[in-house]
Amino acid sequence: MMNKSGGGRGRRRGSPDTRETILAVARRRFLADGYGPVTMRSVAAEAGVDAALISYFFGSKKGLFGAVLGLVANPPEVLAGALPGDPAELPERVLRALVGAWDDPERGAPLLLMVRAAVQDPDLTRLVRDLLEREVVGRIADHLGGPDATARAGAFGAQLAGLIFVRYILAVEPVASMPPDELTRYLAPGLRAAVHGPSRRPRMR
Repeated sequence: MMNKSGGGRGRRRGSPDTRETILAVARRRFLADGYGPVTMRSVAAEAGVDAALISYFFGSKKGLFGAVLGLVANPPEVLAGALPGDPAELPERVLRALVGAWDDPERGAPLLLMVRAAVQDPDLTRLVRDLLEREVVGRIADHLGGPDATARAGAFGAQLAGLIFVRYILAVEPVASMPPDELTRYLAPGLRAAVHGPSRRPRMR
């Protein structure tokens, strides 16, 4: 029985050229099909490599997507690193991770470019929206659990998106120049309210 990774089946081994081939296929597939339907296995098949090689180069589909867009800080991976920990301090952890990534010149510049491009390109808009719904809102909802988890996660994500547009895209003062600790102090209560959801008022008799 022939080994899957052997040269007899035409599979390419790892090399810089192979990596670029994978990225070219993934870029085309993401833009054509959106984030959700694309699998690492389908990209591997079209690129003529084993799926394990994509994992070796990029770690995961999120990592592959980040590489396609040239992101040093991939939003889902930034979020994933901030979720574990004390549930009571989730807003602070997420805010520090987000602001830390966007404030960093090396990591923030590609993120800014991605958002600006998504606003102008409908295909990229759909792709980024799909990614955020599945890998940001969906992941926060899974982490929160309980009733209305998706709605609470959506409200949480909407506040983060608002921060990004006000601070980094529009550069509205005083938010644009607030130190990270001050931003966290002002914004964490709103995120905490989203985590818990709206209070249930007793019905009027």
